[in-house]
Amino acid sequence: MPQSAEKVLDHAPLFREPEYRQMLAEKKLNFECPHPDQIVTDQRELTKTWEYREKNLAREALVINPAKACQPLGAVFAAAGFERTMSFVHGSQGCVAYYRSHLSRHFKEPSSAVSSSMTEDAAVFGGLKNMVDGLANTYKLYDPKMIAVSTTCMAEVIGDDLRSFIENAKNEGSVPCDFDVPFAHTPAFVGSHVDGYDGMVKGVLEHFWKGSERSQAAGTINIIPGFDGFCVGNNRELKRLLDLMGVTYTVIQDASDQFDTPSDGEYRMYDGGTKIEDVKGALNAEATLSLQHYNTRKTLEYCNEVGQATASFHYPLGVQATDEFLMKVSAISGQEIPETIRMDRGRLVDAMADSQSWLHGKKYAIYGDPDFVYAMARFVMETGGEPTHCLATNGTSTWEAEMKELLASSSFGQDAQVWAGKDLWAMRSLLFTEPVDLLIGNSYGKYLERDTGTPLIRLMFPIFDRHHHHRFPLMGYQGGLRVLTTILDKIFDKLDRETSETGVTDYSYDLTR
Repeated sequence: MPQSAEKVLDHAPLFREPEYRQMLAEKKLNFECPHPDQIVTDQRELTKTWEYREKNLAREALVINPAKACQPLGAVFAAAGFERTMSFVHGSQGCVAYYRSHLSRHFKEPSSAVSSSMTEDAAVFGGLKNMVDGLANTYKLYDPKMIAVSTTCMAEVIGDDLRSFIENAKNEGSVPCDFDVPFAHTPAFVGSHVDGYDGMVKGVLEHFWKGSERSQAAGTINIIPGFDGFCVGNNRELKRLLDLMGVTYTVIQDASDQFDTPSDGEYRMYDGGTKIEDVKGALNAEATLSLQHYNTRKTLEYCNEVGQATASFHYPLGVQATDEFLMKVSAISGQEIPETIRMDRGRLVDAMADSQSWLHGKKYAIYGDPDFVYAMARFVMETGGEPTHCLATNGTSTWEAEMKELLASSSFGQDAQVWAGKDLWAMRSLLFTEPVDLLIGNSYGKYLERDTGTPLIRLMFPIFDRHHHHRFPLMGYQGGLRVLTTILDKIFDKLDRETSETGVTDYSYDLTR
């Protein structure tokens, strides 16, 4: 075998060695019962046609590679944004391993969460005992300041009631009666991670605000970032802008430090997060602003019920979206937008103008969460690009209508199509039948890139196969500059590849672009 102590190969070259090629070929022949190569080729070619596209888009009973995750993942991420908070998921252990691995693979950081470890007996008789024991172990072993409880499919199917279970656990001494245990029911078989995020944030606010008297502090603002794989860079850029304006604010659910801990010899199970006292005091804010509308619909309804003014945005990225957000903050807080921020804006506009000849007319396919797709389509049109396909598996009919209104507002969106509820297998048909120049989404799009040849730009959670993108902002003017540079790099890399053949295409292999 080619692997030895003197010659250690990683998996990429290892499986190209003759021994492994032979082993895999014999496995395919003897155990996979493959169809003849010609049949496979014919079927592959059929899936690239308009005929197959019509059948694919009409599909209702089957979902193939949806661009979304389940509710509890959003709840676990939400809990990570509060001070010394341990996420406790009432359900099976395997489900929680998925949430932890999804977050840790994206952020390249440990993601802490515990499970009530429900098994077959709990599925039949209920998970109360698991809750009692699990909360006691969590409190004793991990020393949290708060335990945030959510659910998986198993607990929801059998109807476990979190409120009564938590009360019973406290009565049995699992945790002190005055210990904070907010909760949210997050059935994984409906909705998506954005709904789980919304439910958990609302659950935390309701836990601390319900029954408390509100005393409004004029000009103060709560900011809810939403489920955001770029929270590390985005939240820090957001706070920089608000600090420059002199705004009094609270970022509710700030996971920027939790998912970006330093390597200095000290392990931090908890780091950063919105302080519990700040969450309590946030009840008195004049207004609560959400940076992602579809991530926070129930939370904003609750904030409005307690007497706060509310407003939401669709991931403020680019010039106009950032303008609207900062102007709203200025109007509520009474603080002027300083010259430093105006200069940031001017530099982004200048950069877009410098590169306009390379961006104008480029066609894009964009997929991901509803607010992100809206933001990217808007920014693409600001650059003179055309967002040809806009797809959100967890998009609603309301989102679809908002997208169509946005696209109709620009000549660059006239030929765009909006696909709510469709998946990445549907996107594959769209890319084959109506090709575009660039694909924007998450790491799962790399299979679309391989199949269709459409270059992928990774700007959406999760990003597993690239490192450290989340440390840089996408929001704001600085974030827009980062996105602009990322798009241009992909355009120039593609052009270099297409013009690199000596004596054939290298007449355009230019040093200056």
